[in-house]
Amino acid sequence: MLLCGPSGSGKSLVAARSGLPVLRLDDFYKEGDDPTLPLVDGSSDIDWDHPQSWDADVAIEAIARLCATGSTPVPVYDIALSARTGEETLHIGRTPLFIAEGIFAAEVVERCRERGLLADALCLTRGPVTTFRRRFLRDLKEGRKSVPFLLRRGWRLMRAERSIVTRQVSLGAHPCDRDEALGRLAAAAAGRQTRQRTVA
Repeated sequence: MLLCGPSGSGKSLVAARSGLPVLRLDDFYKEGDDPTLPLVDGSSDIDWDHPQSWDADVAIEAIARLCATGSTPVPVYDIALSARTGEETLHIGRTPLFIAEGIFAAEVVERCRERGLLADALCLTRGPVTTFRRRFLRDLKEGRKSVPFLLRRGWRLMRAERSIVTRQVSLGAHPCDRDEALGRLAAAAAGRQTRQRTVA
């Protein structure tokens, strides 16, 4: 299950409430000294909301390994440092379903579908103002970046939120609110468990 949506839309909360194992796609960000990182137009700020700030190839291979073997190495990423600080192994066992969540999840919908890995793809939407408030308070609490950077980014993302959702939907994600997302996740999990018991 791929779970995307604008930053601050509640993806991590929905993933946690689903009870399913979770692969955090934000851990596949590039490091801050990577020369391929994109910049915000007209600014020296790194555009961490651009898909090129993220390593899609490594992320898709991690998804594929989890589907095939039930475990995969994943980087430990410190957003405040813009750096990978280590590596750990994610084990999901024999569960028939897991969630891969992050703002760039929609970028790999088609590749997951082509490889026969995709159960569903959801895009969370909460409205620009609500998302702005949740994102700013979360990022401030976690000390992710400086306050001026967070305000500049927040204002930019609030203005762009509708186009962000439109793009993610165009890439194959179904737009939904929190309750619908939880319902679809529960239904998909129940369906996979039933098929697994039937096969066994």
